[in-house]
Amino acid sequence: MAIAKAERLMNLALCLLGTRRPLSKRELRESVEAYLEAGSDDSFNRMFERDKDDLRELGLVIETVESLDGEIGYLARRDSNRLPPITLDAEEAAALGLAAKVWQQARLAGAASGALQKLRAAGLPEDVDPYEAHSALEPRIPVHEAAFEPLMLACRDRRPVLFDYRKANAAQPEPRHVEPWALECWRGHWYLAGFDRDRGAERVFRLSRITGRVRSRGARFTAPVPDVVTVRETVASWAGETADRSALIRLRTDAGYPLRAKATEVRELGDGWAELEIPYGHGLDAWLVEFGPDVVVLEPAELRADVVDRLRAVAKG
Repeated sequence: MAIAKAERLMNLALCLLGTRRPLSKRELRESVEAYLEAGSDDSFNRMFERDKDDLRELGLVIETVESLDGEIGYLARRDSNRLPPITLDAEEAAALGLAAKVWQQARLAGAASGALQKLRAAGLPEDVDPYEAHSALEPRIPVHEAAFEPLMLACRDRRPVLFDYRKANAAQPEPRHVEPWALECWRGHWYLAGFDRDRGAERVFRLSRITGRVRSRGARFTAPVPDVVTVRETVASWAGETADRSALIRLRTDAGYPLRAKATEVRELGDGWAELEIPYGHGLDAWLVEFGPDVVVLEPAELRADVVDRLRAVAKG
């Protein structure tokens, strides 16, 4: 099936690139052998529309032209589908290869591999191994959340979305209407930045807390998209990365490695617990709640009270 579709797409692309005038659906159906086998006009129309969309997704510029008698025709002009010469030195080739390798285990693996093949066809040096200089590195960007791909496409297409989101201190998720701006990975977690329509302000969402399916909305964006979206800076601020105060917590010895990694001081107590001093900033209470009974907040009092309130809210459901 995959080979048959690839052959059909190739034949359609050759027809559209080889014609000097727009070809109607009828003419294309007569020119592509696979279309002749379509059982009905409806079957052919569905197949043709899918193929046309697939070719456009692959980068082929297909024009739709209406003749004087109202007939619709299609063609792909060669000058619109010709890349300028591309010259890359060894360092640039290595950087592109490394970037493609990063996505090998992510949902963009196919797109990254295809992009690299196109660049090779367009002039990427064949005598340069993009991975050779980085053989000791195995960069990966894991993407396990089902929400990643629809959100990535929504960011690209500037399309509002609706999803259910469970905050760290909430037992049940709630719907969020968002105009997505950008996705970014920070410390092993993916985050979405966008305009929250319900709250009328910019918000950042952790993808692992999105539940259910991401639904697209037909409306356009209502808020301007900023030139620079500072996802990491926002999350870092919420996590206390930019804090100028310290908090004192008690942590089980075999738990909470992320807390230990950011601690400024660690004192082992010898009874299965340790005392840690960690930076204290906005959002630290929500992060500490995620560690449940493995963490006890000692100081300051307001942080302890915030964590207790969040735990009580979760317990109430």
